[in-house]
Amino acid sequence: MQFLIKRTYSTIKKPSLLGVVGAGQMGLGIALVSALKAKTPVLLVDSNSEQVQKGMKYMDFLLSKDVLKGKITESEKKDALSLVNTSDTLSDFENVDFVIEAVSENPALKRQIFSELCKITPKHAILATNTSSISITKIASSTKRPEKLVEIIPGLATSNETLVATLKFAKEMGKITTQSNDTPGFIANRVLMPYINEACYVLQEGIATREDIDTTMKLGTNVPMGPLTLADFIGLDTCLAIMKVLHLQLGDSKYRPSPLLAKVCR
Repeated sequence: MQFLIKRTYSTIKKPSLLGVVGAGQMGLGIALVSALKAKTPVLLVDSNSEQVQKGMKYMDFLLSKDVLKGKITESEKKDALSLVNTSDTLSDFENVDFVIEAVSENPALKRQIFSELCKITPKHAILATNTSSISITKIASSTKRPEKLVEIIPGLATSNETLVATLKFAKEMGKITTQSNDTPGFIANRVLMPYINEACYVLQEGIATREDIDTTMKLGTNVPMGPLTLADFIGLDTCLAIMKVLHLQLGDSKYRPSPLLAKVCR
C-alpha cells in the first residue's frame, strides 16, 4: 500500500474547487485551512444564511489574530478570504471536485445530504464526511458512488484512487493523517469519549469536584485540559450524541452515556 500511494501521488491533481457543507465550527475550520494552507478555492454552503455570515466574520477574526501574532501577513489573510465563497444551496456544487460534509452528527441528515450531492456534483467528484462516529459505509450507501466516499477511514467500497487523493489533499493542508477501520468511533472518539463519559460519572457520584477531576487528569497525564473542560470545548451535546452512537452500535454497557451528561443536554 505504501508503495502504491507514493507511486500514484504525482498523478492526482489538487481540487480546483472544494465544497464544504456546514458553516459550523468544523466546516469553518476546514474551509479556512483549505484556503490558507492548500491555497484552494472553497465554496462554503449552509442552508442557514445567517450562520454563513456569522462564520465568515469569525474566519476574518481568526485570520486577524494570526496576523497580529505574526503567523501570517495581511496579504496572506486577504488572499485566504478571497478564496472562500458562500452559498445557501447545495445546487451550487455542480462544478466542485471534492466535497467535505461537516454537519451535525445526525445519520439521517448526512445520508440525505449525500444523496443530494450524488445527483448534483460531477461524477469525478470525491465525497468526504467529517463524521466523528457514524459508519462511512452506511453514509456511502445513500449514494450511487460509494467508491468515492472517504473520511480518513475508508469505507468498504472506497477506491484506492479516492484514498490517495484525500491523503494528498490533507498533506497539502498541512495535516498529519492516520487511518482506521470503519468501526464506531474510529480511533480518537473510541478512546476519548469513554474517558470523558467516565469523568462525568465520577462527578455525578460525588467522588471529586469538577476542578479536582480536571486538575488531576491535566497534570497527571500531561494534557492541556481536563476531561470536563474538554467536553465543554467539544460541546456537551456532541459528546452525548457520540456516546449514544457508540452504545447503540457496540452494544456494550461501558458506552452507556452518563445520566449527568444526558441531563445537562436537555
